[in-house]
Amino acid sequence: MSQPPHLPLPGPILFARGHDEAGVRLGLVTTTPEDAEAPEIEVPLGEASAPEQFYARFGAAVWGAELTLPVHPDAAYWVDGTRHAVQTELDGDCRVAFLSCNGQEKGEDGWDEEHRATMWRRLLAEHKASPLALLLQGGDQLYADQVKFCHPEIARWAKTRTRRRHEIELTREMADTAERWLFHRYLAVHAMPAATRLHAEVPSVMIWDDHDIFDGWGSHPEPVQESPVGQGLFRAACRMFCMFQMGRPPAAQAGPAGFLQTLRMPGFPVVVPDLRSGRTPHRVMTQEGWAAFEAALDALPPGEPLILVSSVPALGPRLSWLEAAMKFVPRAQKYEDDLRDQWQSRWHREEWRRLLRLLEREVDERGRPVTVVSGEIHLATRGEMRTSGGGVLHQLVASGIAHPAAPGGWARALGLLARFGEAPLRGRPISLHPVPGRRGIYTRERNYLLLIRESGQWHAVWETEDAGPSAALALTAA
Repeated sequence: MSQPPHLPLPGPILFARGHDEAGVRLGLVTTTPEDAEAPEIEVPLGEASAPEQFYARFGAAVWGAELTLPVHPDAAYWVDGTRHAVQTELDGDCRVAFLSCNGQEKGEDGWDEEHRATMWRRLLAEHKASPLALLLQGGDQLYADQVKFCHPEIARWAKTRTRRRHEIELTREMADTAERWLFHRYLAVHAMPAATRLHAEVPSVMIWDDHDIFDGWGSHPEPVQESPVGQGLFRAACRMFCMFQMGRPPAAQAGPAGFLQTLRMPGFPVVVPDLRSGRTPHRVMTQEGWAAFEAALDALPPGEPLILVSSVPALGPRLSWLEAAMKFVPRAQKYEDDLRDQWQSRWHREEWRRLLRLLEREVDERGRPVTVVSGEIHLATRGEMRTSGGGVLHQLVASGIAHPAAPGGWARALGLLARFGEAPLRGRPISLHPVPGRRGIYTRERNYLLLIRESGQWHAVWETEDAGPSAALALTAA
């Protein structure tokens, strides 16, 4: 089968698997025309598994492999004769980038590609100047909302009244059309020139959020999510997520714990719970998901600083007031799923407390500094919660790297709510603060975050589109 004209073929894309005695463990995904032979992957100073074909449909094939690179200044791998260097000396100083929201709800059509990639180019320049060790991608790497209009019958489903959506059946043609649309969208997004070198040289850890499926997934009523079409779209999104955001063979469903990931890096672990796969309007994670998350925390080496990726902010203002007010504001109900997406929603308050108690335990009982990084809100900000033992839980929000900044009215409303304070755990109030060196609590610029360890001390710097880098925020010693 010949490749469709102009079909982008991104790759290689690296995925972090952790470090051990053998070296740096990595997953790799790359793409070829559908009928091409396997790519040639070489690791002269390490090891590589034979390429495995994960997928071959719609004009392209996806190949995966597992690599082990040594801790060495010249660590690199080759794909089809092209060398890609990787930073593997991470015991001392190192730099971790965090980003989120790589798109917009209206889709990719009509974007000025130069403007779209502004912050990606800036992040690539950071990497060229001082190599990054890890790229954390915290949700909405793909804006798949337009999948609901890729087929006439799926579009009819999207426009049907909520209570009747279960009546529309999913045909094989509809399922194939949705999968093809998602597959080609991933190819296009991952082939963006500014991101290509970063993905090839900096291992990623990615977790999805609603837009990687479609807007509000997990917070819609049961007739939407449990309908044949809704489940079909979720299965297609799942398959693509596995390949392009985890570097794994495609699976149509997440496991009982979702796509929870735990990564051991030299001197700091990274834990990434899946807040989307098991979500419903009345819960964030299943009991199996919570049990796996708690077990992941229990298994960490004591004392090492933890980076926790929460796709939605773990510390934020009192949004329950907004939820209550929406009932009395005409046409505001269409935003209800956006508020239910948040930990602060009144529907998720007990789970929110459960999360904060677990993180407080890590700080107070296990002597572990904890930094939560999040995206989703299209603003930059930070928060703190003082623990009962006198420690501090840090929350750093960076969003989005491509998505336009949130409206000024939204930023002002959140800033006003932040002034009233919030304390889901009695006696441990949450406080929200401006990015260092900025005035308002919420910065309305596209942005990404750098977590930097120098001489054993961690600090954070936000890079914002107009004002440039923020002042450094000291976090904790390693």
